[in-house]
Amino acid sequence: MAQKPSIPKGTRDFSPAEVAKRNYIFSTIKTNFEKFGFQPIETPSFENSETLMGKYGEEGDRLIFKILNSGDYLAKADATLLENRDSLKLTSHISEKALRYDLTVPFARYVVQHQNEIEFPFKRYQIQPVWRADRPQKGRFREFYQCDADVVGSNSLWQEVELVQLYDSVFSQLGLGGVTIKINNRKILSGIAEVIGASDKLIDFTVALDKLDKIGEDGVKKEMLEKGISETAIEKVQPLFNFTGTINEKIEKLAQLLANSEEGMKGVNELQFICDNVTTLGLQTAFLDLDVTLARGLNYYTGAIFEVAAPKGVAMGSIGGGGRYDDLTGIFGLKNMSGVGISFGLDRIALVMEEVGLFPEAVLATSKALFLNFGDKEALYAMKAIGKLRQKGIKVELYPDKAKIDKQFKHADRRGIPFAVIVGESEMEREEFGLKNLVTGEQQKVDFATLVTLLQ
Repeated sequence: MAQKPSIPKGTRDFSPAEVAKRNYIFSTIKTNFEKFGFQPIETPSFENSETLMGKYGEEGDRLIFKILNSGDYLAKADATLLENRDSLKLTSHISEKALRYDLTVPFARYVVQHQNEIEFPFKRYQIQPVWRADRPQKGRFREFYQCDADVVGSNSLWQEVELVQLYDSVFSQLGLGGVTIKINNRKILSGIAEVIGASDKLIDFTVALDKLDKIGEDGVKKEMLEKGISETAIEKVQPLFNFTGTINEKIEKLAQLLANSEEGMKGVNELQFICDNVTTLGLQTAFLDLDVTLARGLNYYTGAIFEVAAPKGVAMGSIGGGGRYDDLTGIFGLKNMSGVGISFGLDRIALVMEEVGLFPEAVLATSKALFLNFGDKEALYAMKAIGKLRQKGIKVELYPDKAKIDKQFKHADRRGIPFAVIVGESEMEREEFGLKNLVTGEQQKVDFATLVTLLQ
């Protein structure tokens, strides 16, 4: 007996209804991207390994899917590494390519490679799948789509202000009101590490702090101790674990804490500018909040960082995130090219909207009418009408087989098609159509013009 087919963990098949819902989100995000002046690009699903490795920190590197070299990939591998089973060092010998982990690093590579063709500042959007060798769980997949919008070639903090507005615009249009756009600044985190005497442990400090909502205060402190951050330093950051108040009150507390850190105060001033202007301009339905524990574990962020939390009462991780990166293109040879961008987590957004019941009925609309099949002669008459209806943008179809009429009606019902069109000899003789409303059961004879009106 053949083995039952399956798919890899962390991946999914999507039904027609699920694809329709995802396309609705894609369309809403794309419309807003273009409304804000972003242009589309696409990059390959896999990159050269050196393009990706070392850009996401130690944890990120472990989650990159490596692609084995074609042919006999072990033939040129170092015999000593093989004998010692040193998988980390062996990987570079047998794998020269990898699936993209996100869209930002490939975008940086694109900018450097095509810098002479690009008009800066360059506002791009990209909607493509990415892959991460993560442990699958609710809202976390190994293959998922990212929807990114980035601006490169401008240091202006007005870009950050606009990106907050873009988040607000998309989620408001989706009907997902009440999301919280969390903001912080990596310069502030660097300043905190500096004033507590842990600058050499900045990455370990920020990665641990970023996990506060997942492993709690005790878990964060334990991880910091394990990474070599002293108890004295941890005591100095104690206020961060219960950092409350309005945005302005939080900024004041940070200014006091970071008064002796030039880098930290730069971050405070940047946050003040962004938050003040967002507040002045106003948001439709989203809330802006300063979260000083937000670190976004990716190494390339250098300024403002963002994360979007689902509305209260919905158990879901972040549904968006991003930030400012001043040095990203520098690693590919293009210096002094600042960028800032945000990403929408399509899959998690879809799960949240499903849970809250936000998808409009029209999203799932299938064909408007099913023409029943009474035989080839009747089918030909029906197909002529179907062609004209489709030209008018009306979704209709013909049942392909001359099956029992009851079976054809049941097919329409299971598909959620609201109308059946009946074409028999009498209808053909009178150049009419029998139109049955499958919801109410009402049936009438109509000419083609009336058929168009009723189906529109």
